[in-house]
This record gives sequence, C-alpha cells and structure tokens, in this order.
Amino acid sequence: MAKPELRPYVSATPGFAAGTSSPRAFLEACLDRIEGLEPQLGAFAQLNIPASRAAADAAGKRWRDGTPLSAIDGMPVGIKDVIETEDMPTEQGSPLFAGYNGGRDSASVHALREAGAVILGKTVTVEFAAAQPRGTRNPLDLARTPGGSSSGSGAAVGAGMAPVAMGTQVAGSILRPGSFCGCYAYKPSLGGINRGGAYDALSQSVHGPLAASLEDAWMTTRAISSRAGGDPGFAGVMGPMALPAPTKPKRLAVLETEGWALASDEAKAALEGAVARLAAQGVAVMHRRTSATVEKAEIAIAGALALGSNISTWEWRWPWNIYARRDRSKLSDIVLGRLTQAEAWTQGDYLAMIEERARHRVTWAALAGDCDAAITLSAIGCAPVGIEATGNPVFVAGGSLLGVPSLSMPMLEEQSLPLGLQIIGFQQQDAAMFAIAGWVRDQLM
Repeated sequence: MAKPELRPYVSATPGFAAGTSSPRAFLEACLDRIEGLEPQLGAFAQLNIPASRAAADAAGKRWRDGTPLSAIDGMPVGIKDVIETEDMPTEQGSPLFAGYNGGRDSASVHALREAGAVILGKTVTVEFAAAQPRGTRNPLDLARTPGGSSSGSGAAVGAGMAPVAMGTQVAGSILRPGSFCGCYAYKPSLGGINRGGAYDALSQSVHGPLAASLEDAWMTTRAISSRAGGDPGFAGVMGPMALPAPTKPKRLAVLETEGWALASDEAKAALEGAVARLAAQGVAVMHRRTSATVEKAEIAIAGALALGSNISTWEWRWPWNIYARRDRSKLSDIVLGRLTQAEAWTQGDYLAMIEERARHRVTWAALAGDCDAAITLSAIGCAPVGIEATGNPVFVAGGSLLGVPSLSMPMLEEQSLPLGLQIIGFQQQDAAMFAIAGWVRDQLM
C-alpha cells in the first residue's frame, strides 16, 4: 500500500481567510480518503457526515467573515470511541455497549465544538481501550497493526482521513499508534485535558491528540484545555495558543529504557544517528554511563510497563466485575484474565504499587535540574506484522508511569516504515517540551 500523505489543518487556514479554499473543501478531501480507504482500514466505528458538512459550512462562513472561533475552526476531528459524543454512540470496542449513547458530549468534545471543530466520527478502540484489538489495520501496510489502543485514531490520521484524532493513553496508547502510523502523537502531562464524560478513569490515563503536524497537535490541545481545563485538581495544559517558538536545548538525556534490549539494530542506529545530528549543533548529550542522574532516571523507569499495567489492572477491578456479572460471554479472555488477577490482589498490594510509582516520579523530577528534556525511541521498531496484537509499548510506558508530557514525532524509519522519535519532558512543562520538539524537528527534517 502506498504511503498516504498526512493532511495538516492549521497550515491550510490562511487559504480559508483569503477565500482560495474552505473548511468544506478540506472536509471533502478527508471524506474522499475515507471513502477510498475505510473499507480496508476499519479506522472508524461511526461517522456523522451530514453534521460534519453542516459544521464545516458554518466554519467557512466565519473564516470568510473574519470571525473564526479559534485556529482550529472547521478542523475535522476523530474521537476515540471511549469518549462520549451526544450525536453518536460510545461503544468502547465492546459488544456490551453496542449502540449505547449517553446523550452528552464529553468535556473535551464540548470544548472542540466551542472552538468550531468538526466532529467527524468515532475512531475504533480496542476493547475498553485496554484489551482485545478490533481489526483496524495500518495505513502504511495492511498486514501490520496500527498500534493500540487508539488504533483507529492513528490509522485515520496516518491515512490522511483527518488532521487530528483524539486518543487516550494509560501505557502507550497514543504514542505507539503515532509511531506506527507515521504521525505526531502527544500525551500531555497528567491531568492535562479534562476527561469528564469519558470511560478512562484510570490514574495514569490522559487524553491527547494524534495529529498531522506539530502545530495541529499543540493548537488542538490548547483549544480544548483553554475551554475545559484539566482533570479536577489540575489547571490543564497551559501556554501560548500558537505553537511555542522552537528552542534549542542545552542538554538532552538520551534514554535507553528497558526497551533497548528488545529494539532492532536498525532502530537503535536510527536513534543514534539523530542524536549525533543534534550533538553536532552544540547540544550536550547525557547518557546513563556519563550521568548519575540519568542512571537513576533509567532505574526509575526500568519496570514502568509492568508496574503501570498492574496499577491499571487493579483500577479496572470495577467496572469489569460488573460487566462480568452482566454477561461474561461478551468479554474477551484478556479482560477476564486481568479481572481474575485484580481480584486476587489486596488493597495493601495496590498501596505498595502507587507508593512505588510516587518514588519514581520524585526521582524523575530531579533530572530536570540536569537537562532540558529526554529523548529516546517511541517503539522497539516499526509496526509488527499481524493485527491480533498492538505491539510493545515498553519505550513509552515510562512517561505514562511518571505522568510527564511525551511526544512522538515521525522522524525515524525502520524497514522503510515510520518509527517515532520520542521527546519526554517534565510535569506540567508541556509548552517547554513542544518548544524543544520544534527545534529538534527542524534539525531532523
């Protein structure tokens, strides 16, 4: 399958104001791509094309009148199917919720509508954003996974069906699909986007965009957070409404993570080549072998995938126990197995897990005094063949455990397929991470 081109939105908006193009024309190009590719990809669980066209037309009038509601007014956006929309069902990738509609918009969807975004459809998720894949394929190679659990969101953006699709992440569910599908993927700091009205109440979970450009990722997030804030107790992602200006970092920590032993030689060489190019521009590079602080950070995230998975398994105890009581036959073996595991643990076991996570977060925060950000791979290689599993999230699980902002950019390749370069920042310093990411992108493009 030929590589589809990404379809950035913000860079197209000057034509809307000038009258040389329009949000409706942009939408129709997305719909043409959906018509041609969706039967093969299976990226969408639901589409609302009539409402999308009406919203795009309304946005076009505002752009012509010089009164756009935001920089993303008229942007077609896919919504992961664990996030509620009043006009479409939210089925969570589970037959238990087939056709279910709670009749309300989630906080993030409401904010998107306030900003003028076009809610194009619901993108496919694996079961409960946690378990069984639902058949979505990678737009770059139909034999491969798009990643999960935000599988439909990654496939839709990677295929040029939409400039942005919202995802959720507990371990690697935003960044891994971004890496595999060749798009930008942003996991905000913990609490960065209000999750009200979504079925992802786990303590590490965040909402974030998969996007066709760095600008689209940042400006979509700010359009949401400025209108809906963050989770209760969090102000949400802060910073300028436009993409922060590129800023050259003084020092970058290069992380191996526990994924290094699993990464392909080609993937390692790709990262090392990118780091060498950045070092040639005068950036000081720190490794675990040259910095005690980096070594401590590496140790802190060494078991991130297992610890984070165990924490979320306990937290899924409810509602999965209720779902099992309702109809076990509609739950996958993966869900039932994790539920059995959760019910064998005690409250004391869970307390020990979250206390260990808290210690690791303190260790990571100390790294901020020594470097501006960390850099590593987003995956052990390109998307693996097969759609029965979604790939290994080991490289991105660390940022999730720590609750810090992370970003995957399509800067590397393995087997001539996309491989993300990951930038990891520090808690509630999302804008600073984007400023560094912009500089890194400019050096490597």
